[in-house]
Amino acid sequence: MAAQGIRKLTAADAPLMEDILSLFGEAFGERETYDGARPSRAYLERLLAREHFIAIAACEGGRVIGGIAAYALDKFERERSEIYIYDLAVAATHRRRGVATAMIAALQRIAAARGADVIFVQADYEDPPAIALYTKLGVREEVLHFDIGVRRH
Repeated sequence: MAAQGIRKLTAADAPLMEDILSLFGEAFGERETYDGARPSRAYLERLLAREHFIAIAACEGGRVIGGIAAYALDKFERERSEIYIYDLAVAATHRRRGVATAMIAALQRIAAARGADVIFVQADYEDPPAIALYTKLGVREEVLHFDIGVRRH
C-alpha cells in the first residue's frame, strides 16, 4: 500500500471518519453499533481535534478502504504513554494486500513522534486473520477481557 494513501485524520476530516464508521460496521457485521446512533459531524470534529484520539484512514481512488481508531493513554506509574488500537478494519475487497500493516506502520511513526512506549491491541479468538497480523508485528500475551456494566442511579 502506498504511503500517500494512508493519513492521520484531523478535525477537517470528519467526513472520512464517517466513512470509517461505516467500514467498521460492515467489516465487523455490526452496522447498528456503528451506524445506529451516528455521532454528529461536530462531535467527530471535536474528537478528531483531541490529542488523545488518533484516527488513520487508508484511501484508494477517493474511497476509504481501511481505518484505525486508537487512543493515547498517559500512564500514571511512570512518565510514559501507550497507544491502544481500539478498532482496525480493512474493506473485504482490499484485505491481504498490506493495508493493515501500512496503517499500523503509520501509527508506529505517530507513536514514536509522541514518545509512546508501546502500541497494544486486542483480538478475538474467532478472528484468525487479526491474530496472524498482530503475531507478525508484536508479542502475544494471553489476557482476559471483562466488560463491567455501568450502574446508573
